[in-house]
Amino acid sequence: MTVTVVYDNSEATELCAAQHLYLKPIAKLMINVLLPESPEPSRPVSNWEVLDQLKSLICPDQFTTVRLAKSTRDFIRFEGEAETRSLVQILKAKLHGKIIKLNGLETDLKVVVTDAQGEWEHFPKENVATPMGDGSEEQDHDKSPNSIYFEGLPCKWFAPKGSSGEKPCEEILRVVFESFGKIKNVDIPMLDPYREVITSGSFGGFNFGLQTFEAFIQYQESTDFLKAMKSLRGMKLMLKGDDGKALACNIKVMFDTTKHFSEGAIKKRNQERLKLQELEEEMKKAKKREEEEAKRKRKEERKVQEKRRKARVKRRTQKERDRHRQRRQKDSAKVGAQPGSNSSKDLEKRKIPLTQTQLEALYLIRALLRKIAESEEFYPRKANIAGFKAHYALGTMSGTLKKEEPNTQYLQNQEETLKCPVSKSNYKRKRKKKKK
Repeated sequence: MTVTVVYDNSEATELCAAQHLYLKPIAKLMINVLLPESPEPSRPVSNWEVLDQLKSLICPDQFTTVRLAKSTRDFIRFEGEAETRSLVQILKAKLHGKIIKLNGLETDLKVVVTDAQGEWEHFPKENVATPMGDGSEEQDHDKSPNSIYFEGLPCKWFAPKGSSGEKPCEEILRVVFESFGKIKNVDIPMLDPYREVITSGSFGGFNFGLQTFEAFIQYQESTDFLKAMKSLRGMKLMLKGDDGKALACNIKVMFDTTKHFSEGAIKKRNQERLKLQELEEEMKKAKKREEEEAKRKRKEERKVQEKRRKARVKRRTQKERDRHRQRRQKDSAKVGAQPGSNSSKDLEKRKIPLTQTQLEALYLIRALLRKIAESEEFYPRKANIAGFKAHYALGTMSGTLKKEEPNTQYLQNQEETLKCPVSKSNYKRKRKKKKK
C-alpha cells in the first residue's frame, strides 16, 4: 500500500463529505517489452536502460509511479501509474506497438501495453442466493456474501477530530461506508485488546509513516454489499485537506471469506475473550498478592531494621554511661591519691585554720574598738556600746561556728580564750571609772 500526492483530482468521486474522503480511480497500465528470440544476445539488456527509453517515448507526459513487475528471458514487464485514466489512455497510445533500439543489439525491442488488472478482477462479482422451495433459503442466505474485508485503511483518516491518538473510530467507519447501504455490523480488530492474542497476529501496520488498520463491514442486504464492492473496485481512498492538498492511499478491498460475522465465529471470539479476561484477572490477583507479599516483607524488614537501630542506640548509650562512670572512678581515685583529699578528716583540718583566722580577725576588731573607746574620754557611753556590740558579734560568730562544727574541741578552746580578755578589759574600765 502506497500513499501518493494527488495533483489532479478531477476524476474523484465523493465518499463522505463530513470526513473529506473521496474515491479516486486507479490508473495503471502494464508495459511489456519483448526481448529478441536469439539464444545468445550480443550483450545483456539493462532493465533501467529500457525504462529510460520508455520515459523518453511518453515525454512530456510522465508516470506518477513506475516499477519493475517481472523480468524473464522473453520479456521485461513494468507497471506504470498515471494521475488519471484519461492520461493512461494517452500513454497507452504513445507506447503500444513502439520499437525500442538499444546500442549493441541487432534486434529491436517491441513494446506491448495492456490495462492493469487488479486483484478485484479475480473475485466473483455476484454470489447472491436464490430462494429455494425445499426450505434451504436460510442456509443459502448465510452462504451469500454480505461482508467486506478492508486492509490498509489509514487510522488518522478515521480518527475523531481533535483526538490526541490515532485510534480509528467504528462510528466514523460506519458513517463513511453507509453511503452504499445500511450496515448491520462493524468490527475493527485493532480496537479489541484481546484479538491479537486470540489470532496470534497483528491487525495494523505502517504505510509511509501512516498507521493503517483492518476492518470488517457487514451490510444488511446483499444488494448493498454488491453495490459497495462494485463502487470500491479499482479505486483509491483519497483525503482532501482544508488547504486543498490531497493524498491518495491504495487500500485492499475484498469480500469476507472467513465468515467473520457468523454466529460460530462470534461465539468462538467471545469464548476466547472470556478465557483471556479470566486469565487477566488471575494475573492481576497474582500480581496483587505479590505486591502485598512484597509490602509485608518490606514492613517486616523495616521493623527489623528499627529494632536493630534501637539496639545499637541502646548499646551506644550504655557504652557512654560506662565510660562516664569509669572516668568518674578514675578521677576519684586520682583525687584520693593526692594530699589534701576530700575526706572528712582533711576537711576538718582545712576548716580549723579558717575558723582560727576568722576568730583572730574578730579579736583584732574588738581590740581596735576598745582602744577607740579608751581614747574617747568624753564619750564613755559610746565606748561601752561599741564594746558591747563587739562582744555580741563575737558571741554570734562563735555560735555560728559551734553550729557548723559542734564536735570540734579546738573551737571551744578558742572561744573560751577570747572571752577571758574581754571580761578582764571590762573590769579594768570599771576600776578606772571609780577612781575618777
